[in-house]
Amino acid sequence: MATHEKRAPTLTAPTLTAATAGGAGLRAIAELTAKDTEGVTSVEPADGGWVVNVEVVEDRRIPSSGDILAIYEAQLDAGGDLQSYRRLRRYRRANGDYGQAL
Repeated sequence: MATHEKRAPTLTAPTLTAATAGGAGLRAIAELTAKDTEGVTSVEPADGGWVVNVEVVEDRRIPSSGDILAIYEAQLDAGGDLQSYRRLRRYRRANGDYGQAL
């Protein structure tokens, strides 16, 4: 009679997709800045991890075209853990990509 051995399940780290990396970067920036996020503006693979850019509302104004927005860069490792972040630039909502950074 053959004996059946039970094997422990193999645990592997989840592989991040661009979408899950973007979500992880968005959550990390929202938590660290305690500000409202507008969304992810870019996600790129980099050095075994991901670089995620997130647009953040830094200061709300009336009318909203005067809001001050910022782009933050989050660097994540392959597992989605935040390694570093920094603010890249600030600008008025009305200016978007066409205006000068503040």
